Amino acid sequence: MIDSPPAWMSVLEVRAFGERAAMSATLPLLRRLPQGDGHHVIVLPGFTAGDDSTRPLRHLLRDLGYASHGWRLGANVGPTPKILDGLAGLLERVHAEGRAPVSLIGWSLGGIYARELARAAPELVRQVVTLGSPIQMIEHDRSSAERMWRALRHLHDRDFRRDVRAAYLPPLAVPTSSIYTKTDGVVSFQASLIRRTPTAENIRVYGSHCGLGYNNAAIYAIADRLGQPAELWRHFSAPLVLKGAFPRPDEFDPTKLPHVD
Repeated sequence: MIDSPPAWMSVLEVRAFGERAAMSATLPLLRRLPQGDGHHVIVLPGFTAGDDSTRPLRHLLRDLGYASHGWRLGANVGPTPKILDGLAGLLERVHAEGRAPVSLIGWSLGGIYARELARAAPELVRQVVTLGSPIQMIEHDRSSAERMWRALRHLHDRDFRRDVRAAYLPPLAVPTSSIYTKTDGVVSFQASLIRRTPTAENIRVYGSHCGLGYNNAAIYAIADRLGQPAELWRHFSAPLVLKGAFPRPDEFDPTKLPHVD
């Protein structure tokens, strides 16, 4: 079983306020990142959050030339039938509007949804970028949000319950980037790691779980990933001047997941 992060790390999640303030302070610089090609991007919020949490990132992506979309499904209370049906319909509508595959960005639980959408309909998805998403977690694993998850579990679609770790499933058919931090106070960072393949990677940044959507290094990586031509995807490589903001990512090893039975 994957356990939750230590309590002291959860306390450090207050850093998210500083990350949000830093994003606001550096917006003039962030808006000077390379302009995108205009393709459509859907940004999915984390557990208990909604479109308000992703608005700063979505607005920045629009400034960079992308057609960014929130999910318009209210608070993310978990995989309810309404949310799962709404996500499938959203992807189909945005794909039809853009007439091209859609990039999906998912924060925490939102990244789990993004990966499931890409697994179910890869022809509609250009790439998936996840932010602190517990990709390897299954039923009975633990996180700092476990108590709230259990309180809402009766609302969840039973068919969505995950009993196989992503490590033992076929890799996604679309390029995938997992952005994570080793000081994640909500989910164990090992749960966010994926196996590196020619079209899958882990990108490590410094910061908190609750601040990843405002984290300047994560935003740079997102803009870099979205800015690649669809047919020329390459692994992320930070420019020399920013190397210090992107520590060496951990290699995924399923035998080193914490407390795995």
